Amino acid sequence: MAQVLEFKLPDLGEGLTEAEIVRWLVEVGDVVAIDQPVVEVETAKAMVEVPCPYGGVVTARFGEEGTELPVGAPLLTVAVGATESSSSLGTAADQAGSRASRNGGAAADGSAAGAGPDSGTGSASGSGSGNVLVGYGTGAPAARRRRIRPQPTALNGTPAAASASASGSTAPGPVVAGPLTGSASATAVPVAGAAPATALAGEVDGREGPVAVVSPLVRRLARQHEIDLRRLTGSGPDGLILRADVDAAIRLAGEAESRSADAPARRAVPERTAAGEPTAERVPLRGVRGAVADKLSRSRTEIPDATCWVDADATELMAVRAAMNAATGPSAGPKVSVLALLARICTAALARYPELNSTVDTEAREIVRLPGVHLGFAAQTERGLVVPVVRDAHTRNAESIGAEIARLTELARTGKLSPAQLTGGTFTLNNYGVFGVDGSTPIINHPEAAMLGVGRIMPKPWVHQGELAVRQVVQLSLTFDHRVCDGGTAGGFLRYVADCVEQPAVLLRTL
Repeated sequence: MAQVLEFKLPDLGEGLTEAEIVRWLVEVGDVVAIDQPVVEVETAKAMVEVPCPYGGVVTARFGEEGTELPVGAPLLTVAVGATESSSSLGTAADQAGSRASRNGGAAADGSAAGAGPDSGTGSASGSGSGNVLVGYGTGAPAARRRRIRPQPTALNGTPAAASASASGSTAPGPVVAGPLTGSASATAVPVAGAAPATALAGEVDGREGPVAVVSPLVRRLARQHEIDLRRLTGSGPDGLILRADVDAAIRLAGEAESRSADAPARRAVPERTAAGEPTAERVPLRGVRGAVADKLSRSRTEIPDATCWVDADATELMAVRAAMNAATGPSAGPKVSVLALLARICTAALARYPELNSTVDTEAREIVRLPGVHLGFAAQTERGLVVPVVRDAHTRNAESIGAEIARLTELARTGKLSPAQLTGGTFTLNNYGVFGVDGSTPIINHPEAAMLGVGRIMPKPWVHQGELAVRQVVQLSLTFDHRVCDGGTAGGFLRYVADCVEQPAVLLRTL
């Protein structure tokens, strides 16, 4: 007998409470192996592939791509042992449907309803590893998937779209596969959270015509508010219409109606407002963008920050870097970047001014000075601003810091940074000079106490040894938490950094 196990979105660590489904890696009917990745999700920290701790046949998926699910919500169900007995999947399917019914199925926008029995860490007859995070599985290679392609018919033999239309039912539930006979007679019941992003010809608000497949509850919401789905452009994969699209249409129709009370209500999404003005675009604050917004808002709310800045002659620093990178032969190390040199200068400065390598415990009303420097550096990626952390930077030389920055930057570029690599920083270095700007007043990366900002290094007129000359000049700015120190400490730190930039030999005296 096959046993249906429910796999829930696991706790991804670092205090994360939700994740957005980016891409499903399996479909209903696929055979999965223990610890095989089944879905790619995006948290506020990173993109993560989530492996399933069970091996068997996928009988249901919960949530469309683009749906945000809370930790503990159902992701999918797996019929364990179904691949060993072709007659067992019927029972497994019934169990999956029953469990989905008890759990409330999938919500209209693809999000999961209340969690069911806690089977996310259990196993059945040794069929589950209990390991749900990437890198913590059994290490066995994933078996090649065997896909069962169900026909789009209901269990009674009636085409699914026609059956749903005739019955008027909009109740959601899981997608369940028919008996695993390998024949074309396998059946499926498509529902919210598992509908493919294809077009169906069917009745939409009393009209005939093709429309991107949406969940039954989304269709019902559109009917209630007289929204013509054929006029919507879906924001989901392949134009899939999501609940957010219908909600936006309802909101815009209401705005148009309020502007013209005597005009007929416009219930479809207008490309322009009633006055002919382009409509405003609304972008959800979620994922990386939402996490950044929350952290910056908290920083400005809780931290009484102040900023000081200074211009520095970086000509000698650039000459030292050129000399370091000119070395050739077997003993030559990797090329050293300007950011790596500045990071090494920061660790030396923090050793002299440890007040800035601290955090404030507001509940205990204590300043906590931290024993080591975990140096964060701001990196702009296609997914937004992230701050990877170089662990134990105070124990590394410039070459080691540079190599770690390069490694973390590549992971950030490909979206493969883990949550642990994006948290735990004690001081942040922000090189906004790469954007071609001279200065800035950085916002502290909460709960840290300070951030050093670096502008572009460019030729400028400068008085050098009593004469006017063209030198490589950079502006340095330090934003600090005024609770941990006063201006004298912050000024001393910034002046030491500037001295090391102007005369790198100063740094050698501290090594």
